[in-house]
Amino acid sequence: MKIIVVGLGRMGTGLSLNLAKKGHHVIVIDKDSEALDSLGNNFNGEKVEGFGFDKDILNKAKIERVDAVVACTDSDEVNAVIARMAKNIYRVPKVIARLYDPKKADIYRRLGIQTISTTTWGIERATEIITFNHLDSVYEMGNGMVNLVRIEIPSLLVGHTVNEITVLGEIHIVSINRGGKTFIPLFGSIFEAEDILYISVIVSATDKLKSMLDLV
Repeated sequence: MKIIVVGLGRMGTGLSLNLAKKGHHVIVIDKDSEALDSLGNNFNGEKVEGFGFDKDILNKAKIERVDAVVACTDSDEVNAVIARMAKNIYRVPKVIARLYDPKKADIYRRLGIQTISTTTWGIERATEIITFNHLDSVYEMGNGMVNLVRIEIPSLLVGHTVNEITVLGEIHIVSINRGGKTFIPLFGSIFEAEDILYISVIVSATDKLKSMLDLV
């Protein structure tokens, strides 16, 4: 995936390095050249110096070709501007804004902008939001015969129930992460947008699961 990260504070730096380590193409934007240099020589992404709300800078970063934008400067207002530009002008599929004031979270979400807060949780949650498009193996059990996988709920399954993608002895929804909280679902639990599913599946049923999740 191609991802733009705007703002290289602790979160932006950690997120950029984390995504690059996972093999994604990362473009970082910051007005401070020293912040760009702080990524180190091992960072293999692109660096753009300038203000993240400047259209010329965003065009230089080729925003029209990216899959996601994360605005994590030290200003809620700047992050909101960048996020709205990315979503409404450039139609970037996934947009996240770093938020210091949680009271504004509902306002941002009504604008269609996902928000993250604390640095440690934010890095991991942003990575999940951006990268969980396909089955991501979390843990192998029984010499690899059973996998624990995770995936963000496909839009076509929102409103459906856990029972609809459960196959006794083959596929089982272990837990659901929703809004930063994880719970064990019932068969009748209804999937909501942005749910992260943790699913145990035997290896021989992997293709069946992909078909049920509309991944093939």
